[in-house]
Amino acid sequence: MPLTISIAQMDLAWAQPALNLARTRELAHEAKRRGSDVILFPELWLSDYDLAHAPQYASAPGSGDFAQLSEIARQSGIYLLGSLLEAEGEHIYNTAALFAPSGELAAVYRKTHLFAPMEEKRYLSPGDALPTFDLPWGRCALAVCYDLRFPEMFSRYTAAGARIVFLVAQWPLRRVTHWQTLLRARAIENQIFFAACNRVGEVEGERFGGHSAICDPWGRACIEGGEDEVLLTATIDLALVERVREQLPFFADRRPELYYG
Repeated sequence: MPLTISIAQMDLAWAQPALNLARTRELAHEAKRRGSDVILFPELWLSDYDLAHAPQYASAPGSGDFAQLSEIARQSGIYLLGSLLEAEGEHIYNTAALFAPSGELAAVYRKTHLFAPMEEKRYLSPGDALPTFDLPWGRCALAVCYDLRFPEMFSRYTAAGARIVFLVAQWPLRRVTHWQTLLRARAIENQIFFAACNRVGEVEGERFGGHSAICDPWGRACIEGGEDEVLLTATIDLALVERVREQLPFFADRRPELYYG
């Protein structure tokens, strides 16, 4: 079935959730006006990477930022995805959350690979599950930034039937060639769609790379941004997954007993 996706490649206001939330509302309504089914926002786009104050921003599903985003999804009538800080007991997670147009929390994934150079391991707990989700357009999976470097994760998603992965990130400009190459590689090696949202802007001398993109199962970019703020919108046909796998059925030749022995 066709799926129209908008990607909000945006700069973020450091430690100013209210400003980022206002932008979220505007962009969600614009994406809906364009006919989009879902809109992606960057990793930790409400608080930015102010992890030293993570307990101040973190909330449980149904409260805090989760509740506000649920309301924006309901008001705009669109699926809305990004990652935010989730609190559970003494733990704080970097959690990708997908809200349905009804406001329901339709999918949740806790980032499993924490990035030491950003001190994530100091402030956050890692997730320990790789779920997939059945949504109106088919089975999908979620990922967050650094996860992109771990191909086994996406092989697992593919084996579970995912046809598209949504990824949100804060990936730096100095490694943007890695970003572009890995997005295409993950799409090609799993014969799936990849929709990825990266931020732009600069924080303390670190520039972020943008180049948000949707890659098809051949590794072609259906749409790709540059290094500036932009709301990207494209329509894809998820039936291409099956067509590509019929033309190039290399999954049948895999030897997993050798790879993981």
